[in-house]
Amino acid sequence: MAGSGWDGVTVIDHPLVQHKLSLMRDRNTSTLDFRRLLREISMLLCYEATRDLELTTATIETPLTTMEAPVLAGKKLVFASILRAGNGLLEGMLDLVPAARVAHIGLYRDPKTLVAVEYYFKAPDDLHERRVIVLDPMLATGNSSVAAVDRLKERGASDLRFVCLLAAPEGIERMRAGHPDVPIVTAAVDERLDSHGYIVPGLGDAGDRMFGTK
Repeated sequence: MAGSGWDGVTVIDHPLVQHKLSLMRDRNTSTLDFRRLLREISMLLCYEATRDLELTTATIETPLTTMEAPVLAGKKLVFASILRAGNGLLEGMLDLVPAARVAHIGLYRDPKTLVAVEYYFKAPDDLHERRVIVLDPMLATGNSSVAAVDRLKERGASDLRFVCLLAAPEGIERMRAGHPDVPIVTAAVDERLDSHGYIVPGLGDAGDRMFGTK
């Protein structure tokens, strides 16, 4: 099941998602297990983010007969990873959709102003012809997410989804205000942000826990 009390936000409340998320929240979970769980949970989130992809039919031969079989219509997806933590979601989604193209958006949050600063951007040229799924485990202040979607739209993207592991109410409000046309898919909406812009109760810094850098 999936639901949310927020307009434009889908919270995946499937038991497997919630169980894996709880393990990830635990401060005693190792880097290895955190990375594995993030990869697993990203596949489950991908199902929801691609639920309404258009289908067409193709004629195929089964071992018994000829049939018109459903296949994806048009060009495939673009997964847009907000570096560096977005790569944790990216790996699991590529396991599920290996033909997808990939965009990378390098952003870091200034520790004093919490404003997103861009240092890298590389994306396919035909974003206007593809669905773009933007990936970042944490929707905290929303500044990096809004900045990433801004850049993708500037490059022609018009069919976008945003997928995260955790979202704070402040981040949702910022994203909905900046990009009300971009649906959000998440595993949980937490209580709030602390004074440093971290999600509470959260799971800490997703990048640090994924790569063992803190």
